Amino acid sequence: MTRAWGSYERAAAAAGVTVRELDGIAELQRAEQVLGGIWGVPDNPPLGSELMRAMRKAEGYVAGAFDATSGEMVGVCVGFHSVPAARAMHSHIAGVVPQMAGRHAGFALKLHQRAWCLERGITLMEWTFDPLVARNAYFNLAKLGARVAEYLPDFYGSMADGINDGEDASDRILVHWDLGSAEVAAACDGSPVDAVAVAAETRGASWVTVPRDIEALRVSDPGEARAWRTKVREQLMSGLESGRIAGFDRDNGYLLAATATTEGTA
Repeated sequence: MTRAWGSYERAAAAAGVTVRELDGIAELQRAEQVLGGIWGVPDNPPLGSELMRAMRKAEGYVAGAFDATSGEMVGVCVGFHSVPAARAMHSHIAGVVPQMAGRHAGFALKLHQRAWCLERGITLMEWTFDPLVARNAYFNLAKLGARVAEYLPDFYGSMADGINDGEDASDRILVHWDLGSAEVAAACDGSPVDAVAVAAETRGASWVTVPRDIEALRVSDPGEARAWRTKVREQLMSGLESGRIAGFDRDNGYLLAATATTEGTA
């Protein structure tokens, strides 16, 4: 637990932010505005202050990242508990304002959330992301060390916001983040999971490529973007039927690895 908070503190210092739980309606209303700006829907934010206040009262995770210099709220992360026996948290939403790009404030947010969970005996976190967004795949699977649990076709149905405009289907990957594992601890201390190294040590490995910038492609060539959705969905779902997704590399994409049984080992 002490190591987890130490990892967060180093990440926050490097990003120039402070992350803390939000309290009071004024802060929660500001969080609503920040989320609306990040998602490009200021008049219809993805999460309202009333729901965040209820989640906070129910001891859910509602936190904000604040610029250490200006004191402005620059990011928000919200999660709620799974069934009690699971000792898990579903991280529903996390975002950082575009002006913070390159400062790794999102990394600090997730590390604060991890330390908060471990302090309360929560050892597993899960969340979803769009499998076509390469930067998010790298962040989740390499930088944080999360692992793919499931592929969810058209999980949210039609979505109309600034981030998801142009999607033909809201496919998502569900990841599990084993908060106390050695691999996750190492990733949080600055040693991302190296999918290329994993591939070199894995029999039956193959790659599934994705576009470098799917958001731009959805604007410039919606037809090609839809074709990518179909292709990647088929390859990843097929790969999960016979093996697992073992990582993500910026140049090669998703690493598919055969399970021990398909490799012919005991």
